[in-house]
Amino acid sequence: MSAAILVTGAAGFIGAAVAEQLLARGERVIGLDNLNAYYDPALKRARLERLEGLAPPGAFRFHRLDLVEGEAVAALFAAERPAGVIHLAAQAGVRYSIENPSAYIQSNLVGFGHILEGCRHGAVQHLVYASSSSVYGGNRHMPFSEQDPVNHPVSLYAATKKANELMAHTYSHLYGLPATGLRFFTVYGPWGRPDMAPMLFARAILAGEPIRVFNQGHMERDFTYIDDIVEGVIRCLDKPATADPAFDPLHPDPATAAVPHRLFNIGNSQPVPLLHFIELMEQALGRPAIRDLQPMQPGDVPATAADTTALEAWVGFRPSTPIEVGIGRFAAWYRTFHGV
Repeated sequence: MSAAILVTGAAGFIGAAVAEQLLARGERVIGLDNLNAYYDPALKRARLERLEGLAPPGAFRFHRLDLVEGEAVAALFAAERPAGVIHLAAQAGVRYSIENPSAYIQSNLVGFGHILEGCRHGAVQHLVYASSSSVYGGNRHMPFSEQDPVNHPVSLYAATKKANELMAHTYSHLYGLPATGLRFFTVYGPWGRPDMAPMLFARAILAGEPIRVFNQGHMERDFTYIDDIVEGVIRCLDKPATADPAFDPLHPDPATAAVPHRLFNIGNSQPVPLLHFIELMEQALGRPAIRDLQPMQPGDVPATAADTTALEAWVGFRPSTPIEVGIGRFAAWYRTFHGV
């Protein structure tokens, strides 16, 4: 695309990595983030500084902006006229949604509505937005398929992500907006979020402190390396959603639509037991972990696993980084970044 790509959440874990790859292939990138204090903004600023250092002159512009500011978002779209939008900004975290639900309603619902309006009035060619594996909620049919119903969320965070999918479909129906929703599965890697297990575990292990292991360790996650997530996002950006000519309204497929809206899982399709993940962290860091076994937390699910056959059929790609490789890269980055 000759015009710029707008990346929301550009100071975040996934957003910064996506922006970096777009810049590497010669795109102009408009970054947007509110730099909130959900976790230490210093890490967000470090990601931005890295992006600014990597970007050729004029290739990256950053706007500090909160998506709930509807008029400001509209003005940004009018001024920048992005050809495509990769919407990754959101209030993240399952457990935090129990403590602070209003943050999720404002950012993930109101804010997403402003993004949709910006895309509609700005004639955006394609919106790619982050959904989450959490939408599968109470499902126990493994692996999770986009064709599965997702009507039983177990956290407000999950409910807002399901709502985003419905909102985007509506704009595709009413205004012909091509939109692709991507259900991410437990993303990890260098520059990750401090509230996620890899960062929490690494800090505690190196400090000789206990790590909290929920559900007595009887958990599995489809850990997906950041580079694979970025590859999937950009490949989907390059192939705008189209209406499914085979869509049957008498037997509707939840993964496709009669309008230009698509949904895809992005996961490694290799669920890892949590206790094995901890063992790999111990090996990579060269220190033993002190395990503090805890009960299951509200809003959590015991296991996730992605069926990515639809993604592979659509863009010819499926995540494949082995967990051993990804953890090794993460641990090396963590030691370097924190000087430990």
